[in-house]
Amino acid sequence: MLNISIMKFPKKKYKNVEDFFLDYFTSLNSSLSSINYINLKKIIKLLNKTYTEEKNKLFVCGNGGSAALSEHFACDHQKILFETKKFKPCIISLVSNSALGTAISNDVNYKSVFSEQLKQMASKKDILLVISSSGNSQNIVQALKWANKNEMTTISFTGFDGGIAKKISKINLHINSSNYGIVEANHQSLINIISQYLKLNAIDENKINKINF
Repeated sequence: MLNISIMKFPKKKYKNVEDFFLDYFTSLNSSLSSINYINLKKIIKLLNKTYTEEKNKLFVCGNGGSAALSEHFACDHQKILFETKKFKPCIISLVSNSALGTAISNDVNYKSVFSEQLKQMASKKDILLVISSSGNSQNIVQALKWANKNEMTTISFTGFDGGIAKKISKINLHINSSNYGIVEANHQSLINIISQYLKLNAIDENKINKINF
């Protein structure tokens, strides 16, 4: 468990960027080290099976900076893992179609922007992965509730106290920090850790030094 000074970083002004950098990096590293490794292993095992055997769809979504992370997740996991010729991911970012998103927001409501898309595209045993620093965004919570009700597997990446998303998702990876920058940076690290670990275990060992990760 992190101490409160790291969770609440920063708590003071800094006279120079060097000291701020060192404390930021300490908080960044410590908060990532606090994640639940059992749940990380569960996610890796689930995605490996999904990408290679079951061929279920994976939907990903978030708001603001987490929307950008959702796009990055879809990009990296789809392209990088498909290139190994061992995986056939089917990943859909629910933040990609701006026309559809604004139509749902305008005609229904914004809190339904993700759940309405799931209604149209998702099937039983598909996966929903949400990225949310607070874990309390209404559209995230509604999407998780719909996915759980319809027998999807739900995964959340959260920060702060985890909010509702941490409580109702089936698997959670939590960054123990109340700093948006630190939470989002560590969520990006988790995206890379998962994709690179899957790639590493899919390729021949004699090719590792010849590939840029």
